[in-house]
Amino acid sequence: MNWRTPKSKVNTVQSGIVNTAGASVHPDNEPKADIQASGYDLQLDAKSFADFGVSQDIVCALAQKGITHPFPIQALTLPVALKKSDIIGQAKTGTGKTLGFGIPMVESVVGPDDEGWQALRAPGKPQGLVVVPTRELAKQVAGDLRDIAANRSIRIVEVYGGKAYEPQVKALLKGAEIVVGTPGRLIDLSKHRTLDLSQVGCVVLDEADEMLDLGFLEDVEAILSQTPPNRHTMLFSATIPGPVITMARRYMSKPTHIRAQNPDDDSATVQQVKQVVYRCHAMNKSEVVARILQAHGRGLTMIFTRTKRTAARLADELEDRGFATGALHGDLGQGAREQAMRAFRSGKIDVLVATDVAARGIDVDDVTHVINYQCPEDEKTYLHRIGRTGRAGQAGTAVTFVDWEDTPRWSLINRVLSLGFPEPVETYHTSEHLFTDLGIDPGVTGRLPHSQRTRAGLDAEEIEDLGETGRRPARGGRRRSRGAAKVERVSSERARGSRSRQRKRTRVSSASDAAQPAPAAAPRAMEKAADKPRRRRRPAN
Repeated sequence: MNWRTPKSKVNTVQSGIVNTAGASVHPDNEPKADIQASGYDLQLDAKSFADFGVSQDIVCALAQKGITHPFPIQALTLPVALKKSDIIGQAKTGTGKTLGFGIPMVESVVGPDDEGWQALRAPGKPQGLVVVPTRELAKQVAGDLRDIAANRSIRIVEVYGGKAYEPQVKALLKGAEIVVGTPGRLIDLSKHRTLDLSQVGCVVLDEADEMLDLGFLEDVEAILSQTPPNRHTMLFSATIPGPVITMARRYMSKPTHIRAQNPDDDSATVQQVKQVVYRCHAMNKSEVVARILQAHGRGLTMIFTRTKRTAARLADELEDRGFATGALHGDLGQGAREQAMRAFRSGKIDVLVATDVAARGIDVDDVTHVINYQCPEDEKTYLHRIGRTGRAGQAGTAVTFVDWEDTPRWSLINRVLSLGFPEPVETYHTSEHLFTDLGIDPGVTGRLPHSQRTRAGLDAEEIEDLGETGRRPARGGRRRSRGAAKVERVSSERARGSRSRQRKRTRVSSASDAAQPAPAAAPRAMEKAADKPRRRRRPAN
């Protein structure tokens, strides 16, 4: 199909770039923070973690990872958290919340080689617990905690669904000072008495707003009820809606609300993210995406969809166009999801197509572009998606496609966030403003040239055998791979085809007749009768 920019708009200077200077959240939607500041106020370029009371072994471990200066949320959190005061930490997505709670937790934990190990009531039982909403975030947080504790003898174990129980159980039985897990698996392990939370002195609820959105409130309450009442509790979230405040009042003791943001900055989005909005035809979206993926300076790119089917289809299509692409959605097994994430982090693929639920909380460095292939459901989803780029002070670009039927949804997002961009610009893959907005050479096509296909691809990353998860497959066999389902279906059809057809005839007779054995000639007569064609019945007059 030949897509052309409408003649009426050819001579009009257009752009899909959103001016986010006035983007804000209504003051009634966010509670007032007890401590609020920005990086400009704190002058963090001249300060190190040691200036905030962090022990030298952790300072050295962070320096080995190239982390020497704290971010605002870390600088505001550390003085309070190191005193073991309860905290509600609020900062925009991608501003370093993990170190904000990870450093105080590691500081409070006693490892096997530390002084005071023998004085513990139950050495080897978890002393720290981090509850996260998704599997990918559990692996990510556990990895960050290991970086913090690189010079300590602290054992950190992550537990989450979709993976075999046995390795997680063995790791817990060997001993773990810190456990990072998703609510469902934490409850399962505690019910089997494999996980003992009675010695936990520090609890962190990470991405609390997302956990509530996913319906984990009852699970989180059940987990907190198994920990000591005098624990140190820290809650971190990008937004602080009413349910989060209610939970904090119930399970925290006089928490300090810390907000790492300029008091004069009410913007909901990270300012260094360039936001672009286009109205695209559904049949032309993939062509537009193919051009965006060839923009100057593009690094790792995340593409978001609302449905699993769209994610799978788009990933296959982009792979066919020459882009090193992986998918991340609920129909994939945990092994395939982890394979895609490892390949994406290592750069073997540079495009990841994901659904909202599967990608919650993912933190990957060097993501330069985010594409909302389908319009987000609401402003929270929009902020979460575009927050995958522009992390840790880096610049990023977020492109959102709005279909005609998505106009009411986008209007709501635009109004709530005060973006000032109610009408997206109609855009095709031939539109001039597409190339000028995003820095794309006018001569690019919908396929990546062979000379630029330098990525190893998804197949270069081995898929890990995660073993038996211990859960029953979902209805309709969703947890099975497509290949396994196909093999099972074919084998069952062959089995049915190999059976000889047998007819069962039933006739009404007396009890004495039923007791008599059938004559030997009966089967032979039935076979002959079966060979003869049936006579048609004459229609009744």
